[in-house]
Amino acid sequence: MSKRILSTSSGTNQEAFSALDWGLFLSISLIWGSSFLLMDIGLDHLRPGLITWMRVGLGALVLLAFPRARRPVDPADRPRVVALSVLWVGLPFTLFPLAQQHVNSAVAGMLNGAMPIFAALFASVMLRRLPRGAQALGLVVGFGGVVLMSVSSGAEGASAAQGVLMILLATVGYGLSVNIATPLTQRYGSLPVMARMLGLAALWTAPFGIASLRGSAWAWDSVLAVSAAGAVGTGVAFAIMGTLVGRVGSTRGSFITYLLPVVALGLGMALRGDTVSPWAVVGVGLVIAGALLASRRESVRTTR
Repeated sequence: MSKRILSTSSGTNQEAFSALDWGLFLSISLIWGSSFLLMDIGLDHLRPGLITWMRVGLGALVLLAFPRARRPVDPADRPRVVALSVLWVGLPFTLFPLAQQHVNSAVAGMLNGAMPIFAALFASVMLRRLPRGAQALGLVVGFGGVVLMSVSSGAEGASAAQGVLMILLATVGYGLSVNIATPLTQRYGSLPVMARMLGLAALWTAPFGIASLRGSAWAWDSVLAVSAAGAVGTGVAFAIMGTLVGRVGSTRGSFITYLLPVVALGLGMALRGDTVSPWAVVGVGLVIAGALLASRRESVRTTR
């Protein structure tokens, strides 16, 4: 069973990105890059658990409104959907609001840029392809960027370091999830997989969300921000992401996170007055450079 869950496949389009691929890529980059700011606004009046539950629940409702989302999924693939609901949504969506109590939205967005590194590592294991040449160099450079961002942000104190650790754990879950999701979205389409995944995740996050009602206060700006993060930043965004990874594969699909730190940094600094360490910005550059190298197509050997 675990072998079936922890498996992936290559994208259906292994050539250069088409116009559709670029449209999906830019859309998801802008949507998810903005979500860090929306969560930051939500945290002004709402508890982290409630933010998570609202995002996941609203995202599931949006997708389930489409008849195509209710297409059946083979029972043999349901454990994979359950795994996605925990690794891609339940755990990371719980960790990010908690982490953003310790670090600002700009730092959260930058650390999320490490996702392609983890996606490439998991893809190498699942596809039994060892990274070589530019790909291996990219993984090393990208990892150096993650370390630099983590150290520079964690240097602000134990509280910031705790937030960095939670975000990195969430990002590892993202990197594993895009690999698990690729063959599922190729088989059933994005909507049936993502709707079920979000529906299950809404159940997992409900206890934390209900408990967080106490301590939360109604405020239109926070409620509207989280509602947008749920309907668009979760429901629509996951539908787009599922389509993208099915077309271009997990590693190249995770390329969308290259722009997330840029969007999050710009919005956080412009609208929230966020500040980041200059070394953290250097780390972002290393992560982007490493991920670009790691995602290049090259000849690889298959291990036996």
